[in-house]
Amino acid sequence: MAAEQRVFDITQFIDTRKMSWFNAKIVIFCFFVVLFDGYDIGAVSYAGPSLVKEWGITNMAALGTAFSAGLFGILFGSLLFGWMGDRYGRNKAIVGSLLVMGLFSLATMAVGSLSQLIAMRFLTGLGLGGLLPNPIALNAEFAPKRFRATMIIVSFSGITLGGAVPGPVAAWLVPQYGWQILFLIGGVAPIVLAFLALIWLPESIKYLVVKTERREAVVRTLRQMDRTLTFEATTRFVVADERVYEGFRPQQLFADGLHFITPLLWLLFICTLMTFFFVNSWLPIVLTSAHISVGHAALATSVFQAAGTIGGLTLCRPIDKLGFIPLSIVYLFALIVTPLIGFAAQAEWLLMVVVFFSGFALFSLQFGINAISAMIYPTSIRSNGSGWAFGVGRFGAIAGPIVAGVLLGMHLSIEALFLFLAVPLVIATIASVILARLYYVRFQGAGLDRRETMDAAMAGGH
Repeated sequence: MAAEQRVFDITQFIDTRKMSWFNAKIVIFCFFVVLFDGYDIGAVSYAGPSLVKEWGITNMAALGTAFSAGLFGILFGSLLFGWMGDRYGRNKAIVGSLLVMGLFSLATMAVGSLSQLIAMRFLTGLGLGGLLPNPIALNAEFAPKRFRATMIIVSFSGITLGGAVPGPVAAWLVPQYGWQILFLIGGVAPIVLAFLALIWLPESIKYLVVKTERREAVVRTLRQMDRTLTFEATTRFVVADERVYEGFRPQQLFADGLHFITPLLWLLFICTLMTFFFVNSWLPIVLTSAHISVGHAALATSVFQAAGTIGGLTLCRPIDKLGFIPLSIVYLFALIVTPLIGFAAQAEWLLMVVVFFSGFALFSLQFGINAISAMIYPTSIRSNGSGWAFGVGRFGAIAGPIVAGVLLGMHLSIEALFLFLAVPLVIATIASVILARLYYVRFQGAGLDRRETMDAAMAGGH
C-alpha cells in the first residue's frame, strides 16, 4: 500500500502565524519601494515653479499635461507589470519596475522642453505603475488575514513620506543645484533598491505554490518563515481556499460574486485618484498664485502628504475588521473637508488645518482601496486584479491635473476651483455605500475575510 501523501495548506499556515521579523522585513522593504514611487510622482510638481520660470511657460494647461503624462504611463505600467507579477512573480516585476522608473527618472535630467518632459514622464510612469500592484500583492500573500489590510497599508504609507520629501529638496537643494536634483535622487535610489530586491526580497509563497513547480523554492521560503518546519519528499503544497486560474482573462475579475463589486471598486479608484491628484499636483502653484509665500505653499503641500500617513494607519485596523464600511465614513468626511481648501486660503493657520484633514482623508481612502484591491482577488490573478484597478483609476488620476489646469485657465477663483472636488467625492461616497452593501449581502459579512470563508465552503461542497 502506497504511503499517504501529506498535504500542507499554505493559507492555514500563514493565517495561524503570529507577526514575525520575516513579515516585518517585507513591510519595511516595500515601504521604501513605494516611498520612491510617491517621491517621483510628487517631484515633477515641485519642479513645476522652476520649470515655469526657466522655460517661460505661460500655458498652465500644457504644464498640466506634463504632470499627467507620468500618470498616463502608470495606467499602462500597472497593467503590464500586474500581468508580469502574476506570470513571472512579484519579485521580478518589482525589480523591473524599479529599474524602468530609475533609468527614465535619470534621463529626465537632460530634457529641455515640455514635449521631452512629457515623453520622459510617460516612460517613468511605466515603472511607477508596477510599484503599485506587486508590493501590495506580496504583502497580502504573506500576511495573516487578521492583519492583511494593516500590513498592506503600513507598507504603502511610505508613499506619503515619499510625497513629502520633494518639498524640503525643492526648498533646500533646488536653489543651489537646479530642478534636476529632484530627478537625480529619484533615479539613483530606485536602481539601488532594485539590486537589493534581487538579493533580499522573497518571492510570494502563495505565488510559488499556485503558479510554479519550484518545490525547492517553496520549502526554502517556508523554512525562512519557520526554521522548525520539516517536510517529507511526498508533501504536497496547496492554497486550499482559493480558485486557481491557469491563465488570465479580464472577465475573471467579474467572476465568483464580483460582477458588480469590481466595477464599483474601479469607480472608487477613478474618483479618489482624480481628487487626490487634482490637489496634489496643483496645490503648490495654486497657493502661490493666491499670494501665499512659496515656503508656506510648500509647507502646506508637505502637511497634506504627512497627514496621509496618520490617516492610513488610523484606517488599517477598521478595514481588517469591517471591510468597506469604514471607507464610506471617510469618503463622507473627505466630501466635507476637501472643498474647503479654497475658502481656508485667506488664513494660513486655517489653511494648514484644512489641508491636514484633507490629506488625512484622501490618503487613507487611497490606502484603503489599495488594500481592498488585493484582498478580494485570489492569488493567481491578484496582481492583475490590483493592476487593473490601478490602471482604470489612472483615468481619474490623469483627468485631475488636466481639469485643474483647464479651470485655472478659466480664471476661476481658488474657492470655486476646490469646490469642484465635491463632484467626484459625492459620486465616490454613494458608490462606497452601495459597494459595502453588495459585499455584505454576497459574502454574508462585512469583513474582507468573508470572501475566503465562502470560497473554502464552496470548495468543500464539490
